[in-house]
Amino acid sequence: MHDSLTADFDSGRLITTLSDLAEAASAVILPYWRADAEVITKSDDSPVTLADREAEALILARLGDLYPGVPAVAEEACEAGGRPEAAADCFWLIDPLDGTRGFVRGGESFSVNIALVEAGRVVAGAVSAPATGVTWAGDAAGARRRRFGEAWQTIQVRDRPDAAQALVSHSLTDKEAEALSARHGCATWTGMDSSLKFCLIAEGRFDVYPRTGPTSEWDTAAGQAVLEAAGGRVLGPDGQTLAYGKPGFMNGPFVAMGG
Repeated sequence: MHDSLTADFDSGRLITTLSDLAEAASAVILPYWRADAEVITKSDDSPVTLADREAEALILARLGDLYPGVPAVAEEACEAGGRPEAAADCFWLIDPLDGTRGFVRGGESFSVNIALVEAGRVVAGAVSAPATGVTWAGDAAGARRRRFGEAWQTIQVRDRPDAAQALVSHSLTDKEAEALSARHGCATWTGMDSSLKFCLIAEGRFDVYPRTGPTSEWDTAAGQAVLEAAGGRVLGPDGQTLAYGKPGFMNGPFVAMGG
């Protein structure tokens, strides 16, 4: 890490900085929510709005000012200019508005994701939910949750109950969701957009989030930081912790789980 970044990480200031920044980006996004914002279709058929672009510009500018020289891999910049060919040893992963489809529908399950990766491992991250005014954060000191403007509360995963509950992507059909949940020992499931699934497992409300389809690394990094700090795990098909800086910054299948 760069000297200023190392100092802030070691002191715990970094996670507060990332959380404050995610909440500032939330303030940029909220005026566009349920306001019939113009939707642009990207080359991969996914939607983007001015909210995505303005939030990302804010995050990149502030991180650049605070920690010059630390590279960033951010969704909209990558979609516009191409994904980097290789990852740096230390870099930011940013999704300024995760769950854009739900955001466009007027749903509440969208988030701002900011994470720090070092040597292939996510070491700190913040996830803010603009619609509900809640931020989750995780680093070496543990996981925590706060409502915007309020004090932090420590969170942790729960011991897996006999009737475990799964969270799955909203893109699945009911039949697919039921089969995937059952495969991971869950009798019930709930569909949800965005990285908030990691955070709800981290605070002990759900138990498993299995994912079979591809995702980009910026979709998962911040949520994984929160979940791991709360005592959970995110594992690939090989049983190893989901790593970062992979070719194309793409994830394969994984399962996120609590206790």
